[in-house]
Amino acid sequence: MDSPALVWFKRDLRVRDHAPLAAALGSGSVAALFVIEDEWLASPECDPQHLAFALQCLQELRVSLRAIGVPLLLRRGQLPDVLTQLQRDFPFRRLLSHEETGSGWTYARDLRVGRWCREAGVAWEEFPQTGVIRRLEGRNGWAARWEQRMRQPVIAAPRSLRGPQGLGEGDLPTLQELGLGSARPLPSAGETAGKDVLESFLDTRGRSYRSSISSPVTAWTGCSRLSAHLAFGTLSMRCIYQQTRARIAALRGSGDTHERRVAWHLEGFSARLHWHCHFMQKLEDEPAIEFRNFSRACDGLREEDFDQGRFEAWRNGMTGFPMVDACMRSLNATGWLNFRMRAMLVSFAAYHLWLHWREPGIHLARQFLDFEPGIHWSQMQMQSGTTGINTLRIYSPAKQAADHDPTGAFVRQWVPEYGTSAYPRPIVDEREAVKRAKERLYGLRKTDTARSEASAIQKKHGSRKSGLPQTGKPRRKRGAMGDARQTELFD
Repeated sequence: MDSPALVWFKRDLRVRDHAPLAAALGSGSVAALFVIEDEWLASPECDPQHLAFALQCLQELRVSLRAIGVPLLLRRGQLPDVLTQLQRDFPFRRLLSHEETGSGWTYARDLRVGRWCREAGVAWEEFPQTGVIRRLEGRNGWAARWEQRMRQPVIAAPRSLRGPQGLGEGDLPTLQELGLGSARPLPSAGETAGKDVLESFLDTRGRSYRSSISSPVTAWTGCSRLSAHLAFGTLSMRCIYQQTRARIAALRGSGDTHERRVAWHLEGFSARLHWHCHFMQKLEDEPAIEFRNFSRACDGLREEDFDQGRFEAWRNGMTGFPMVDACMRSLNATGWLNFRMRAMLVSFAAYHLWLHWREPGIHLARQFLDFEPGIHWSQMQMQSGTTGINTLRIYSPAKQAADHDPTGAFVRQWVPEYGTSAYPRPIVDEREAVKRAKERLYGLRKTDTARSEASAIQKKHGSRKSGLPQTGKPRRKRGAMGDARQTELFD
């Protein structure tokens, strides 16, 4: 334990409830590392806003680590090359990090780092930070294991560690120095900001959570707005869960009817924490779903029919469907949109425009500040009908507008030219497009091949009848084709 240790920070930019940092106690000397990876910058899902948010988080993290005697080394390059260069100045024998369920390039990188560690005689210790379970053999009992992990004591930040002397920390670069364009305005970043967002949600904003999350108008403040902090790890899932459960218990114990109603709203949020990891587990178990269909029976279904013109209209908010365009323009400008409207955007691309999910998924990944690969690619396929097990959910833009923007305020804000000659006509006939999509998808699902494959997918990835909590009103029971429940995840 007296060997020099390097704590590798990735998407876990905090000091509280940080298992790798705590595990460094007793090491001879400890340094921390964050790498701005060339592969990240070159990945199709990377956007300047992601770098800008991370850099803001690193500013506070560096201060917090200095306070306990640990330098945060900032490097740019490719792994494991950065480790090779660093070991010349700091001969660490332990590499400590959290597990990561990320994009394909992170999976390939971790394989390289593993080989490097074995060859260099470095012990690489990885620790879980979410409810995702590595090398999971089956989904039975998964929810109970998630609960057990979330109820473990929160790990306190070390009070003092011994850092090495003479290592250059490296300056935090600007976006311009990284060769990136400017980022859109961002919410406050870092561990302190994450705590403030959580407290404001549990104390005030979450009081009408269940009734606020569906409309893009009320969701802006009524949702937790914690998703970016989870994606970058400024707060741990365990801290959020335990603080939420404590708040629910206090509200229930107050004896006040109104407070108990608030507890009911927060129960809906608590349930979505389970579902958050449920969807991430899918990517952990099958990394290929970032690139190919869950259901291979869907291969070729949309690939050859991809219409670039429709895609450009969709991603620029110029489809002629005002609720779709308002949501896309809002997302492109702010980096955030509530889940129901995200689902509508994907549904519209998949069914109305008949676009394969991969290119729309890349565009949305760049727009979402809270891009979480496991949730993102699982949901892209779920909302596109290519999982083979979930009920097809085709959103009507007109109904969504009537239900969630009844006064038209949201559309007027983001599509001010609506109702004038400057606004485009609908790029597809909705009734005909939806009819054609249903015929093709339902027809495919009736084939023996699709039915057989669905059983295997359900066994590996599907939710079970017990364990995972409901997130809202009871849904109709799961039928032969899989789980019909629509989860609104983590807004």
